[in-house]
Amino acid sequence: MVRTIISQPGQPLPLGATIFDRHVRFSIFSRHATAVHLMLFNHPEDDTPSHEFALDPALNRTGDIWHIDLYGVGEGQLYLYRMDGPCRPELGLRFNPHKGLIDPYSRGLSGGFNSDRADAIYTFRRRGRDQPILSTRPNFAHIPKCIVLSNDFNWQGDKPLNRPLRHTIIYEAHVKGLTAHTSSGANAPGTYLGLIDMIPHLKELGITAIELLPVQSCDRGLSGNINPFTGQPLTNYWGYNPVNFFAVEQGYSHNRGIGAQITEFKTMVRELHKAGLEVILDVVYNHTAEGNERGPTFSFKGIDNVIYYLLTEDKAIYHNFSGTGNTFNCNHPVARDLILDSLRYWVIEMHVDGFRFDLASILGRDRQGHMLENPPIVERIAEDPILRNAKIIAEAWDAAGAYQVGSFPGGRWAEWNGRYRDDVRRYWRGDAGLASALATRLAGSSDLYLRDGRAPFHSINFITSHDGFTLNDLVSYKAKHNMANGENNRDGDNVNFSHNLGVEGPGNDPAIEQRRIKRIKNFAATLMLSQGVPMLLAGDEFRRTQQGNNNAYAQDNEISWLDWSLKQTHREVYNFFRAVIAFRKRHPVFYRSHFFTGQQGSALDIQWFSHTGQEPDWGETGHTLMCLIRGEREFIGENQADNDALLMFNNLPEPVYFHLPPAPLGKTWKLAIDTAMPPPLDIRPAGEEIDLTAPGVYRLQAESLVVLLSF
Repeated sequence: MVRTIISQPGQPLPLGATIFDRHVRFSIFSRHATAVHLMLFNHPEDDTPSHEFALDPALNRTGDIWHIDLYGVGEGQLYLYRMDGPCRPELGLRFNPHKGLIDPYSRGLSGGFNSDRADAIYTFRRRGRDQPILSTRPNFAHIPKCIVLSNDFNWQGDKPLNRPLRHTIIYEAHVKGLTAHTSSGANAPGTYLGLIDMIPHLKELGITAIELLPVQSCDRGLSGNINPFTGQPLTNYWGYNPVNFFAVEQGYSHNRGIGAQITEFKTMVRELHKAGLEVILDVVYNHTAEGNERGPTFSFKGIDNVIYYLLTEDKAIYHNFSGTGNTFNCNHPVARDLILDSLRYWVIEMHVDGFRFDLASILGRDRQGHMLENPPIVERIAEDPILRNAKIIAEAWDAAGAYQVGSFPGGRWAEWNGRYRDDVRRYWRGDAGLASALATRLAGSSDLYLRDGRAPFHSINFITSHDGFTLNDLVSYKAKHNMANGENNRDGDNVNFSHNLGVEGPGNDPAIEQRRIKRIKNFAATLMLSQGVPMLLAGDEFRRTQQGNNNAYAQDNEISWLDWSLKQTHREVYNFFRAVIAFRKRHPVFYRSHFFTGQQGSALDIQWFSHTGQEPDWGETGHTLMCLIRGEREFIGENQADNDALLMFNNLPEPVYFHLPPAPLGKTWKLAIDTAMPPPLDIRPAGEEIDLTAPGVYRLQAESLVVLLSF
């Protein structure tokens, strides 16, 4: 039976597909299209629309917005567009009426997307002298359909948690990787619902926010790459290849019904919030999965290529500042509005608490690709009233050489501090002359964030992230081992500042194993003792390994999935992580709201010493460092007070005697942490700190860290 659908011209706003009482409004931008068709489908796999509506430019167009109201359709309706217009790649125009186009404002897609199986979607193929060939083969069956969706959901009173950034401890994780392994025990492994089963672990560990690798719908294909060991095709596991900026990735949904991923994602957020855990999304606005001039057309290219992408002087060619083939034109007003509308959607409708922006330096490029001093989109995100309480974190670099750590514009932006990662790695590797760099990173990286009025908590401190070695592999491998990625070990960073402590990979030497455990504890403690916001990589708390792979972007398998049996195998490391996180949370002296000044009234808020108790060796041979942080209320501010803390660091391969300064105000020092001691003496619970055997001196063991507190 054929449905009766009545159309009316409609209105230009809102963009996307919006349900009203008796009709659905469809609205889409295209400046250069000469004809726009809205196609309706009955099933996700259909290659022929059930209905098609040609939008009349005289009736269905307002400015650059094409629109139509349809009566007789409702929630769950599947749709695509197709557009006609100039096919002039040399002018940046790539219209192709044979290709179905995903609505950039679609809130949901009917399935996953894998370009490996969608050979029909290539708009332009090259032959001879790279002359473009228009593909006339329809792609309707090969791409997911857009879904008409309502925003109905029982949030049960859920509200944003709005935890201050300086009180935040971030846990970076992949939705699937967190529970896909059989050891997870999740009821719905590898999904949004499966993540809910991990809430007890997250709470027990003590983190306050989970940062999820991309959950925006993405292309899973990898152009035919094969794992040389298994012969299996590799996929885009991490998800950094977006198809749509609004739609939730369906591949992490337990129920594959139409639109189920939205409900499951909202359920996950609601339950995390109930447990006091915030949700930060890793978002990718710097490029899309449509690739370069040889790539597929399924959305932006066919809607208005010259508007949405940065093109070279030869407009047939794309700028590639992302390293993935194209660069989104983030500072064009139309693209800028799209990004802002997407972010607002995730905050308003999906209740997320913040965003980490992948390759955020691209947000600062103009239409020629030059770096802007005050990029409009960066400032708009920072100042947007709806996003005002959302955490915004920049990965302050891109794939074309821009490196803005410490200089990312926009006022309230926090940054992934790559300088922190590298300096702390090098110090604990034993490099000489790193005492000064370590001191700067411990104190909140004022060299990076003080001059433009930011605070220590604008530094997101991390030792490891998804991109690179895990913490276990950082102390177990001297070189990357990426052969499984099918690129002959060419991919991945060659500079990791790692050390295997004498054996490459797993070993049976107990002495090496103990050194590795101690070094992991040193990293964990340094991270939690540093001013700024700590971020740890999921699984580092129990020594997850990627077998030396430092670029596991393609490994949707046990290389990337968390093996939860390791939590028991490496209980010593897990217990230390849990204890040192709790230690940080109960001592505000380690998460101050402002930088140290070196002076407060007649006293110093922080003092630095060498192991001799004198001025530190800031020169080329600096291996040891001692730091006294004052904890009285006037030093910390915000009516908080704490113990004074004395931190001692030794990266030498032999013990060093530290001559201790007296504790302030006639108090005495007690031992709280010593990473060289066996558990449970390595970190002591509150109230169980012990007196020193020799009050004026402490023998700090090789490659270890100590914390004393004043009482």
